[in-house]
Amino acid sequence: MAARGHVQDPNDRRLRPIYDYLDNGNNKMAIQQADKLLKKHKDLHCAKVLKAIGLQRTGKQDEAYALAQEVAALEPTDDNSLQALTILYREMHRPELVTKLYEAAVKKVPNSEEYHSHLFMAYARVGEYKKMQQAGMALYKIVPKNPYYFWSVMSLIMQSISAQDENLSKTMFLPLAERMVEKMVKEDKIEAEAEVELYYMILERLEKYKEALDVVRGKLGEKLTSELQSRENKCMAMYKKLCRWPECNALSRRLLLKNSDDWQFYITYFDSVFQLIDESWTPPPEEEHSLEGEVHYSTEQAVKFIEERITEESKSSRPLRGPYLAKLELIRRLRYRGCNDEYKLGDPEELMFQYFKKFGDKPCCFTDLKVFVDLLPSSQYTKFISQLLAVIPLSAAAEGELALPSDIKALQQHLCVVQLSRLLGIYHTMEKKQKLAVVRELMLRYRHGLEFGKSCLKTELQFSDYYCLLAVHLLLDLWLEGEETAVWQCLTLLEEGLSHSPSNAQFKLLLIRIYCRLGAFEPVAELYSSLDAKHIQHDTIGYLLTRYAEALGHYAAASQSCNFALRFFHSNQKDTSEYIIQAYKYGAFEKIPEFIAFRNRLNSSLHFAQVRTERMLLDLLLEANISTSLEESIKSMSLSPEEDDIPWNDLRDNRDLTVLFNWDPKDRDISEEHKKLSLEEETMWLRIRSLTLRLVSGLPTLSHTIQPKNSEKTAENGVSSKIDTIRSLLQQLEVAVDSGKKFLEQKIQYPVLGPPPTRMAGFFSNGSCQCQTSLFYLVSDIYELDTNGLDSAEIQERIGNSFKSLVERLTDLFNKCKGDLIEVRDGTLKTHPSLLENLVFFVETISIALWVSSYCDSVLRPFKSNLQKKKKKKKESSLAMPPVFTHFLDYVTELQTLTSNVIDHIKGLEIILTALKLEELSLKDTLLLEEEKKFTKTVQGKVQSSYHHSVQEIGELLKKRLDTIKKLKI
Repeated sequence: MAARGHVQDPNDRRLRPIYDYLDNGNNKMAIQQADKLLKKHKDLHCAKVLKAIGLQRTGKQDEAYALAQEVAALEPTDDNSLQALTILYREMHRPELVTKLYEAAVKKVPNSEEYHSHLFMAYARVGEYKKMQQAGMALYKIVPKNPYYFWSVMSLIMQSISAQDENLSKTMFLPLAERMVEKMVKEDKIEAEAEVELYYMILERLEKYKEALDVVRGKLGEKLTSELQSRENKCMAMYKKLCRWPECNALSRRLLLKNSDDWQFYITYFDSVFQLIDESWTPPPEEEHSLEGEVHYSTEQAVKFIEERITEESKSSRPLRGPYLAKLELIRRLRYRGCNDEYKLGDPEELMFQYFKKFGDKPCCFTDLKVFVDLLPSSQYTKFISQLLAVIPLSAAAEGELALPSDIKALQQHLCVVQLSRLLGIYHTMEKKQKLAVVRELMLRYRHGLEFGKSCLKTELQFSDYYCLLAVHLLLDLWLEGEETAVWQCLTLLEEGLSHSPSNAQFKLLLIRIYCRLGAFEPVAELYSSLDAKHIQHDTIGYLLTRYAEALGHYAAASQSCNFALRFFHSNQKDTSEYIIQAYKYGAFEKIPEFIAFRNRLNSSLHFAQVRTERMLLDLLLEANISTSLEESIKSMSLSPEEDDIPWNDLRDNRDLTVLFNWDPKDRDISEEHKKLSLEEETMWLRIRSLTLRLVSGLPTLSHTIQPKNSEKTAENGVSSKIDTIRSLLQQLEVAVDSGKKFLEQKIQYPVLGPPPTRMAGFFSNGSCQCQTSLFYLVSDIYELDTNGLDSAEIQERIGNSFKSLVERLTDLFNKCKGDLIEVRDGTLKTHPSLLENLVFFVETISIALWVSSYCDSVLRPFKSNLQKKKKKKKESSLAMPPVFTHFLDYVTELQTLTSNVIDHIKGLEIILTALKLEELSLKDTLLLEEEKKFTKTVQGKVQSSYHHSVQEIGELLKKRLDTIKKLKI
């Protein structure tokens, strides 16, 4: 804000100190300075706005808004006030007010280019495309510059993209945009590349591919120079759309002659060759093959072409991978088509062996060959690996010792072979003893490899890190087969790896997953923050954090992790508007629809919806009826039971489920089916959570109103519609729960590093679900009692029975929380994270029980005071109390006893966890070196401390809940 336009104006000098205070974050001084200035110069509008900015930043939003509207009502036209108001409205997240501001300014100063362009950008922020089109044309009339004209054209395209009716888009908006550009073309006024790009974009959207091709190949196409091969890529795209395979083939062939390492053109070359073979295409006798030159239309030509590329490559100064991989790709395609011509290209095993000899010392060698391993017959796997190992220069120091690489190149080659062994499933078939021997060998190689990285900076990865990761993957296999100690070794090796390579994200991600599986969240928060996740990563990997934080009882960390994610999602709206404006300014028109698609994708992100819902439930859990009343909490969140703001039909799963490196064979790896099932499970769980939140938010709306209840009154008050909402939500919850149970019957097992399962299975199996549903049914019964009065014995009996069964269910739920969280068995540690998750569900269920009890209390209290008044009037002490009061008092007393018991149980857990002497664990496993024992102690200490922390936080929260129960005495 300090970089002000330089206007020779005394007011600028007067305002300067206020700007400086605001820029330095000294908002209080800015307000004082503005007040001083306003005493002397009452009409200095800008000072008022700057004061409003100070107020807004000190949390006085209402005062700031009132001040701003005072100035806006005067329709200022001075640059200072307009810019300051724009900043203020942006901070208030009210961009629509900026449009009104500049609409007024443009009316008063109709020929100002600056105000017109500000108005255009203000419309761009709120997505008013029709008004943008008009503003663009108005600008062009004042100042006939090409960019302004094309702003208007782009706004037409945006109208077509956002139009609900595709027909309208193709018959009105796009043709109009096309005519506007054609007018400029005819008048020879096209100046910039962006304008040609825009013309191409319109024709492509109108599916006029022939015309688009003519534009790119013609004189206008010469302007397409900013991107490498921009013209050729556009031609290729149009040839594909028009199915002009001869041109596709000739163009890709020509481009490969220029650069035989460009993989995308090999793919197009092969696609087009096989299309031409399928169509039995032959070249016209006398004419040229195609617009783009010579065409290859047979397998023989393709084989010969690839062989020539390899011959050419051997003469090049630097080795190129493209031609060799193209040969393997061609073999794969020929095999897929059932052709017998693949023999002409050679044996895939031999070709891959030769490729390894040439490129084995490059880290990319493994990922290159990974794609083609299915060309090898499974009987040849072991032989193939031995063949590769034979060419690696390894040397042993003495007879019988491990042969180790002497330089980084040999190390990379050996690493590539180890990764291939894992991919081909060779390690998976081994016995337990063999696997442990391989782990030992890999760790020896890892530690030896550290010598090559002594000069590495902290931010660089060690050359041998993958050995450590592969050893951990093998140990994870053993853990899944029931070897309990293996998981502790995993953590030990990863912590050791991280100490040598503190920036290795793979170590951190794997540690996060394993700690979470063991139920220890405390070390995870620190690991995740050290990953330094940026921007979009809060959506793609944020699930690693938010899935477990609350589930494992770390409420403070859960709040924090939800805040991280929500901050990113909320700023996305504002940021994207700025990107769009920059794209208009610099003519990057093709990026604008991409930015808007990006914004929409984030708005309908599954993770965003989950975090929003869980954050509100968490806030209610920690605050409602503790520091503020349930009603106030719900009001501050603007929650309403009728409103559902989750875009169920458009939910996008933006999680990156392949973020962890994996060398498993296809049958063990995460599949598309797993991803689909995980999304289905996450959506079901989100629906259950969202409905629970909406049902809780409906409780205060039913609160007892004092006037006498009769059916006409209730309908008038709209309260009856509120109970209808609750009942309808309850039905939806029943449906969601049923579909969740059906889903879980499939007993889906995700791969260990695949998507983490939701909390749904625990929610059903420990009885929380039944408890919570019964509580919401109880609300319906209490409402009935409230409406019909105390005359109905049947309703009272029904409520009494509900109270009894609820206490039984809650006691069952508590019984499922009993047991040791960490136990020492046969000298090894075993954790029970499910007990911790059950405890967290217990706290949540008891909180809902208390909110429902508060509603019961608000209904029964007035009845009791009325009865007492009647007693006094009739002077009878024998007037019997209706049974519902006794039921309620018994219920509250039992809740209090139960909660006290749970708090005692938690105290007991704390004592056990503190007394757990980890030093006494016999680390008798010979695998552990002294170095490793140190890391094992660290790891076990972290898990113990995390469980202790979880239990403490759960205990603290339950104590607060116990205090609220004590207040529930009618």
